[in-house]
Amino acid sequence: MRVVVLGGGTAGWMTAASLARLLPGQVTVELVESEDIGIVGVGEATLPHIRGFVERLGIDEASFMKATHATYKLGIDFRDFGAIGESYIHPFGGFGEAVQSVGFHHWWLEQRRLGLASDIGDYSFAVRAARENRFRPPAQDGSLGSTYGYAYQFDATLFGPFMRQFGLTIGVTRHEGIVTGVERNGESGDVTALLLKDGRRIEGDLFVDCSGFRSLLLGQEMAEEWEDWTHWLSCDRAAAMPCAHESDDLPPYTTATAMPAGWRWEIPLQHRMGNGYVFSSAHLSEDQACDAIRGAARGKPLADPRILRFRPGRRRRSWSGNVVAVGLASGFLEPLESTSIYLAQMAITNLIELFPADGRIEQRDRDEFNRLVDMEYDRIRDFLILHYHVTRRDDSDFWNHVRTMQVPDSLADKIELWRNTGRVEKYGEGLFFEPSWIAVYVGQGLLPERYDPRVAQVDPVRVGGALDRLKQAIDGEVAAMPGHADYLRSEAARLARAA
Repeated sequence: MRVVVLGGGTAGWMTAASLARLLPGQVTVELVESEDIGIVGVGEATLPHIRGFVERLGIDEASFMKATHATYKLGIDFRDFGAIGESYIHPFGGFGEAVQSVGFHHWWLEQRRLGLASDIGDYSFAVRAARENRFRPPAQDGSLGSTYGYAYQFDATLFGPFMRQFGLTIGVTRHEGIVTGVERNGESGDVTALLLKDGRRIEGDLFVDCSGFRSLLLGQEMAEEWEDWTHWLSCDRAAAMPCAHESDDLPPYTTATAMPAGWRWEIPLQHRMGNGYVFSSAHLSEDQACDAIRGAARGKPLADPRILRFRPGRRRRSWSGNVVAVGLASGFLEPLESTSIYLAQMAITNLIELFPADGRIEQRDRDEFNRLVDMEYDRIRDFLILHYHVTRRDDSDFWNHVRTMQVPDSLADKIELWRNTGRVEKYGEGLFFEPSWIAVYVGQGLLPERYDPRVAQVDPVRVGGALDRLKQAIDGEVAAMPGHADYLRSEAARLARAA
């Protein structure tokens, strides 16, 4: 089957390389891109799923980290979201463990009520390691040291070229050129070829649209409607500005600090610090945002702030006819939980699993693909809205708006379930399971009015002793870990330059 990918950058080369590597003998893959068309290239933080992606393609982690100037990431430190002066870490790992089929957070809530428990993050390996700026890969033996995961923080402008080089070595054919026309079948409406400015004609059976926000094939040619979510996710701009490192410290986490009209990120890479202000243009001008990030960012600026404009939302269908959209051409939410690369990876995985092996595209495969993509976007949308809506901040028009706005029914139901029972809605597919929701609920001050009554049937002193022992065990293991920067320096093959 002839697959044509339109657009390079992260999504395009991830798609092309994955199809070539994971469907050998079933596809030929051609990619069309132009050096004259820039890429967004700001997303510098990822989720742990990227590790599986790199490993599945047979890419050496050390080579990948060196090429992209990557550091390790144990979670996200959220500051000033629930209230100014408060902070919490959303970890890549859980909190404690269930006992007698009762989730750890229920035991913690009862101990907290009795004044016998400390911050819930004290019972998370990932949180404790992040707070101490320590890192080592998790153990593989089921011990306490295996109860966390990690992701990467890397330079996205380097990740696309890295994937390009990898894709070219495994058989992807690259065409440099600008698309000026699209040929379609008069009966089916399927795309049959891309016409390039220099007269070349690139034929295909399946076309993957990775053309970014322009969505040249799915949005423009196939006229798939855009579902706008700016009434729930107000931030629609980002002012990005790289800075030099202030010190040799490299936190193994991303920092997200709430601002009067949104939030700003700090992402430590090997060679620089990524900074940016994600904001609502209805509450702050672009010039004001640039001034704000200049004033807030630490370290010497390496460039002037660059404005990125986006609309939160998604296409109503991401697979239409013989066109599949991956990445920004399919949808975009916002950078708050580092989900952009994950959403591209998710779409690629679903495309491979539903790939038309006999060369015929079936409607049931399109429908299942669209169901899975929509489910992911909708659940992530709700999780992101939660960060804004569950707040006590009333110090700006922006925070007053997001705190009082009407949220989707699906999120309102989740919040009500948590408030009344201390339970998190369970699902077996997708992103952000119970520990993630607990981290934000508790971290932003939304504690349930009731929780599992079985925790009151056990001697609280015994439970408190168990929590203390867990906390001490975590502290002991974390104390024995190397610092994040020290670990990187000890792994020279991962360094972009000599330490």
